[in-house]
Amino acid sequence: MSKILTSPDKQAGPTEADLLHRSLATAVVAFQDAVARKYAIGISELRCLSALALLGPVTAGQLARETGFTTGAITGIVDRLEKAGHVRRERNPQDRRSVIIRPMNLRTRQTQQLFQPLTDAMARMRREYTQQELDTIYSYLRRTTEILKEEAQRLDG
Repeated sequence: MSKILTSPDKQAGPTEADLLHRSLATAVVAFQDAVARKYAIGISELRCLSALALLGPVTAGQLARETGFTTGAITGIVDRLEKAGHVRRERNPQDRRSVIIRPMNLRTRQTQQLFQPLTDAMARMRREYTQQELDTIYSYLRRTTEILKEEAQRLDG
């Protein structure tokens, strides 16, 4: 078995896998910071825009649950995103007490231009792997994402 996959000895410190996870997390955060700067928004706003890109239009409560922000924080974030033209609030046809947060497509071209180099680089990298290897990688990434969400909830709890 690879040394990356071996269990850590609690006395020995972080394994190579632990260090790779930390490095990946740091690189993701650095990329998100760079994207937020390009959009001239904060990282919290970017976090919400990223969630909206995955989910589509949602209620403020759903956005709060997905991002881990309080509903009060979501109000301020959505105010800033709406002012910048990134989202629009609409009445919720199923519940008059809530609103739907709809991402705007006004910036689609800008977003495509911003993310296209990353998309292209990731596609080139994927071509280096077999489908079986990619299936394993995707499974690992899905499970990693679940664990990260669970741990974030645990820390917030």
